[in-house]
Amino acid sequence: MEPQAGDGPDGSSLKPVSSLRAQFETMGKPKEPPPVPKPSTSVVSPRNRSPSPKPPPVPDTRPARTTPTPQDEGKPAAREGLRPVGLPAPKAAPDHAPSLNIANPPPLSPRPLKPPPAVLIEPPQSPPKGRVNAVPGFEGSPLSLDPAKAPTTPNSTSPRSFKIPSRPHTPVLEPRRSPRLSATVGPPSPPPPRRSAELRRDRELRPAPAVPPPVNRAEKPSNRLSQLVNQNGFHLDAANDATAKSPFNSPPGSPEREEPPPSLPSRPTRPQAPKMLSMSRNNTASAALETKRDVNGNGKALLAPAAAEPPPPALPTRPQTVTEAQPAKGAAGTMRPPPRPPRPGVITSINTTTHENGSSPQTKRVVSNPTTQFAPPPTRTHNRSMTVDRTSDRTPPEFREPPRRNGTVVERGTRVTETLAPNPTSHTPQPVNAYPDASRINRRPPFTKKGLHEIYTKYDTRIFDVCGQYVCSSGPLTRVWSLLDGELLMSFAHGEGVKATAISFKCGLGVEDEGTKLWIGNNLGEVMEADIATQSIVGNKSVAHGRTEIIKIYRHFNEMWTLDDTGSLFVWGPDSDGLPNLNNNPHQAYRLPRGHTFSMLVGSEIWHATGKEIRVFAPTLDGRTQVQVLMRPMIAEGAGEVTSGALIKTQKGSVYFGHADGKVSIWSQQDFSCLGVINISSYKISCLAGVRNELWAGYNTGKICVYDIEKSPWVVKKDWQSHDNPVIKIMTDRASCYRLNRLQVISLGADNMIKAWDGMLQDDYLESEMKALDTQYCEFEDIKAMVMTWNAGASTPTSLRYSEQDSMFIQNLLRSSDSPEILIFGFQELVDLEDKAATAKRLFKSKKKDAVTDQERMSHQYRDWRDFLIRSLDDFMPADCLYHLLHTSTLVGLFTCIFVKSSIRDRVRNLSSADIKRGMGGLHGNKGAIVVKFVVDDTSMCFINCHLAAGQSQANSRHNDIAAILESAVLPVERDPTVRIDSYIGGGDGTMILDHEICLINGDLNYRIDTMSRDTVVAAVKANNLAKLLDRDQLLVARRRNPAFKLRAFEEMPIQFAPTYKYDVGTDNYDTSEKKRSPAWCDRLLHRGCGRIQQLDYRRHEVRVSDHRPVSGRFKFTVKTVSPKKRAMTWADCQQRFEDLKEKEANEEKLYYLMHVIGYDAATSKKIIKDKAGTDGSVTDPELTGEEELGGGSKTRAHLRKISLQVPKCHNRSPGGYFEDLGELAEADTQKRHFSR
Repeated sequence: MEPQAGDGPDGSSLKPVSSLRAQFETMGKPKEPPPVPKPSTSVVSPRNRSPSPKPPPVPDTRPARTTPTPQDEGKPAAREGLRPVGLPAPKAAPDHAPSLNIANPPPLSPRPLKPPPAVLIEPPQSPPKGRVNAVPGFEGSPLSLDPAKAPTTPNSTSPRSFKIPSRPHTPVLEPRRSPRLSATVGPPSPPPPRRSAELRRDRELRPAPAVPPPVNRAEKPSNRLSQLVNQNGFHLDAANDATAKSPFNSPPGSPEREEPPPSLPSRPTRPQAPKMLSMSRNNTASAALETKRDVNGNGKALLAPAAAEPPPPALPTRPQTVTEAQPAKGAAGTMRPPPRPPRPGVITSINTTTHENGSSPQTKRVVSNPTTQFAPPPTRTHNRSMTVDRTSDRTPPEFREPPRRNGTVVERGTRVTETLAPNPTSHTPQPVNAYPDASRINRRPPFTKKGLHEIYTKYDTRIFDVCGQYVCSSGPLTRVWSLLDGELLMSFAHGEGVKATAISFKCGLGVEDEGTKLWIGNNLGEVMEADIATQSIVGNKSVAHGRTEIIKIYRHFNEMWTLDDTGSLFVWGPDSDGLPNLNNNPHQAYRLPRGHTFSMLVGSEIWHATGKEIRVFAPTLDGRTQVQVLMRPMIAEGAGEVTSGALIKTQKGSVYFGHADGKVSIWSQQDFSCLGVINISSYKISCLAGVRNELWAGYNTGKICVYDIEKSPWVVKKDWQSHDNPVIKIMTDRASCYRLNRLQVISLGADNMIKAWDGMLQDDYLESEMKALDTQYCEFEDIKAMVMTWNAGASTPTSLRYSEQDSMFIQNLLRSSDSPEILIFGFQELVDLEDKAATAKRLFKSKKKDAVTDQERMSHQYRDWRDFLIRSLDDFMPADCLYHLLHTSTLVGLFTCIFVKSSIRDRVRNLSSADIKRGMGGLHGNKGAIVVKFVVDDTSMCFINCHLAAGQSQANSRHNDIAAILESAVLPVERDPTVRIDSYIGGGDGTMILDHEICLINGDLNYRIDTMSRDTVVAAVKANNLAKLLDRDQLLVARRRNPAFKLRAFEEMPIQFAPTYKYDVGTDNYDTSEKKRSPAWCDRLLHRGCGRIQQLDYRRHEVRVSDHRPVSGRFKFTVKTVSPKKRAMTWADCQQRFEDLKEKEANEEKLYYLMHVIGYDAATSKKIIKDKAGTDGSVTDPELTGEEELGGGSKTRAHLRKISLQVPKCHNRSPGGYFEDLGELAEADTQKRHFSR
């Protein structure tokens, strides 16, 4: 088509603005309809209109996506809006851009809000350059719709709307996203429209006249629509083509623009969506127009098909009807199982109602997520697409919102619907920096006493489940073992390319049938049922989830729930036999959000986590209650992504979630408020488990920690290396107490090892009880000790003679020590570490092979200081105080010299020492530690002299150095189990520093003062403002803020002296060299003694021969002596207390298992426990000794005391050997008395 001649870019002539205004004014007046145009290449001129008083409204140039209003979301389109293919398209409203129409439009009314138009047009695409066509009969752009003035109903009686090929058919309305799209590159912007009130008056007074079409500058969808109409033989009637004039005839850069544009009208507010509790899907062509709402902003909700209609093709496996579960029919010869408690939200009366023909009624599935659970999306005020949650970190800062939970909480069953406040104030969250107390960690692994401790799966597995004596793992293979003897009971492969991704023990018909069958879900969406006894597959649903990977299988009473990675949740209820059956279809299907990272059952609810967001869903078997509980997700402030979760039996109403950044968040089940966020570790929490009143946490380091959460702050009770690789999962076996009469916890590591742990922590309980009752069998005595640490800077004893003050240093130190029983001298840098030649010589020179004595091994620097200290003790200590040199150790500048008073020399035993190198990655001893240990009476002591990494910015290196020193098992192991209990703590065997009762660290720790300049620090020291500096001390800051800092277990007396580093040698001036190092408290004394150590003073000494000042401290140690007979009696009492506790805990665990896992009521559960105890009779678990076997009562305790005296003191057995001897002797004595009768 030839373009028109003219001056404009579209070939039209340019005219003044007054002519254009006149044209606009005549648009609202009625006009004689022009004749029907004939096919021709000529174009009707758009400038032949007479002027009129007011210009017509100009449509908005921003393309808009036509979407259903909230009132009509989820409703099928009206059938009268459809017509067979080939009929003309409906005509657009006068306020819209023109569209194809044949009939006259109905009159508009701005008051009622009508359904959306049937024509769904996507935003236009930019056409290829050089193809500018004018279409006869079209005026303006059919895509220039004004959302503020758009009618809500189509203005045509055409039964079918046109669809644009190769475009999406159904617009998706995302939450928090405005239906208006951002403007695209297109024609120039038109003049702004007038006020909405003037436009309404014009529409009410006169009908919109037909105007000639403008010149089409770009190939917009109107061209394509006209071509479709012309191809089908239809012609446009100009008389019925009442369209709005396009503003694109006037170029935006016209110099004749005179008046400033008026302000744009505000957007109308989106109406609230009406409450729709249920609806059925109509399988019609208009179903494509239904808007699929997200669940809290993510996955799309499922719409249930009508009972009489077939399911849609996309979901062929979903059931069309729901068959209510019939009462369970017991097998012949078996006892009918006890009644189960009614499920919340399930109308139990339906189960007993039958039709006349005896069949159960067919009920329709209802929609899982009613529209009332969604808040209307916010109005967009910017051009960006807000497809990300505004509370997410990915949201731009200017649009980010704090997490809110305002909205309606729909409770299930007996819950009351309540409205949550935006910021709940009923609970004050615990501070994030309330770290657990790690001063009394027990590192002994809690091995089970009976059965197999660990099982090697021999293949890569990441999922497992446990039920009593059976534990199963799955992946490429599915295997089942017995935890009693490790026997492999079942094993089969899934085939090439098939891998099991979810596994769970199936519920049984009765409590005795539990743990006999498995449900296995794989990566192809298949669910299988395996029988352990027959080692066969007894059920299979090949297309259960439509070839979508199943990520979770939940067991909820007598139901099984399966979840795939698209968010589809299927509820498999019991059939006529009382158990879920894979031969049937699932009873209900729900849609949960995508991006599942963790989920767990909390009662009858699923707490579902996607990243940092936690949502709560309440699926039911009948589907008559709303599945979504919260309108908005819960987010823990300051915590990372959710990785795990747990419930603790004693903490009712609380849910615990572990996060990737080492934090634990606590949530309320009642009002869903965050009760606290606690930082428990600097490592990722990979799994959590609630055991009794404790929280077990597995980390990616392979360690498992046990936290006592009933104390504030939390207390770290245990910390042991459970696996060589990250811990994948920890599970508390709720069935173990009922089936095995023991509480076991199972863990799976990335090393493919399954390990069983003692959930009762028997060894820890006995040890802690013995420590708490040590006053009953121990005698105590206080001894004094003095510790001095000094970085001598390669000085010698001769260096002290050049200054009178320096020469009096050792004399004053000894005379003020009050003649202690133990003297410890710790030196650093007795050799010049800056001498590179000497350092290389020490590093590469071979040691003397014949050097066997201390005199030969020790260089002259160390010998000089040793001899100097011996002479000083003889000269300056009282004459009646004789001291013996107990031990000396050296390590490249480090020197430890220990003296003891002659009165306690014979009471010292088990002396040993070791050194730990930390320089050059552990190869060089210029940095490291000397460790010396010994036992005084029955109290173990350990002294550490260390020199850590230097440098203002090397705080992390110092943290790593101290951690490596404290965790190194470099000392001899203690073989005697009784000595371990009496003389060591934390379940240790004496090989590590923290195994000892009294630990004392001295040395140049090199911790500096952060975030302050040297001049500021010096000025604060001169002003004696030490508190300001101590707030920035790296060691103290790490103790406050770093839960993994190993020195958090140590204590330090408050510092009241000036920093001891760094001075100019020979002066009292802080460093004035080129480096000008900032002053710091590098030289420190820290202690750990569990109440058996007390520091009396903490001071520095003025010695100028080094750049460091010496630091000393006096201590009082409390040592004990154990009485063997009294100890045995106390041990028997502790054993009996544990048996009583175990019986109580076992009964609670059995009751919890029967009520909350299987689903019996309280009365039935207690009756089952009582009947089981009566059936077992006098048979008890092999682990149990004492009252359960001997008959109980006071005679039992007296008899155990008598037996405990027979236990020998020394055993060359495992650490638990002594723990088992008492029970074995009691059992043997019981048999002896039985036969004597």
